[in-house]
Amino acid sequence: MRGVLLIARRDLAAYFNSIWGYLVVAALLFFNGLAFNVFAMGKTAKYSTDVLEDFFYWTFGFIVAAAVLLTMRLIAEERQTGTIVLIDSSPLSDWQVVAGKYLSAMGFLTLMIALTGYMPALIFVEGKVSYGHIAAGYTGLLLTGSAVIAIGTFASSLSRSQLVAAVIAGVIVGVLILSWLLGRVTEAPLSDVFSYLSLYDRHFQPFQRGRINLEDVVYYLSLTFAFLMLSTRWMAARRWR
Repeated sequence: MRGVLLIARRDLAAYFNSIWGYLVVAALLFFNGLAFNVFAMGKTAKYSTDVLEDFFYWTFGFIVAAAVLLTMRLIAEERQTGTIVLIDSSPLSDWQVVAGKYLSAMGFLTLMIALTGYMPALIFVEGKVSYGHIAAGYTGLLLTGSAVIAIGTFASSLSRSQLVAAVIAGVIVGVLILSWLLGRVTEAPLSDVFSYLSLYDRHFQPFQRGRINLEDVVYYLSLTFAFLMLSTRWMAARRWR
């Protein structure tokens, strides 16, 4: 566990010591705030719950994009700069490296999600919403972020190019988000499989509406575990090539 924390602390510090981390935070807050004011708040009167649902809808998209951008450098940059040799020669195991890099990105993303908290708070100025609804929505954002970061970590382990890693992660996430469309044009049991794989339509919407379902929690945690395992296996296979 000490090795995991060492890697996590090193990579987390890298986000704060480079302009890249601040650019991603600034872009997220700017565009998310813009979408909140233009689309969620809008010019017409809305119920407070509808405003909150729209906030989580837009924030979902921005958090997914931010997670892809944060993870594209995790392992690809190490290979690009040659520092991966130092990691390979260290006593750290592959799972410790992957877990440490995952925790660093997850920690930074959690901070970014927390910084959006002022937007739901603005709803209380002229309306009232349930604290449970807010808690459920943010739980969904954290679980989504966790899954996408795991996907991005895997994509970053596949290539030495950060841009290629971002494209791979974006494609995987895009397929998962749009899989509900395949569920509508196919027949059972394939339709059930595609529907279940949907990152947003089936599993995030309950959180968006203020509900926490065990099935959805299990889905995001399973996705996180699966892609972290794939990352570990790929790192181990790369050592022997």
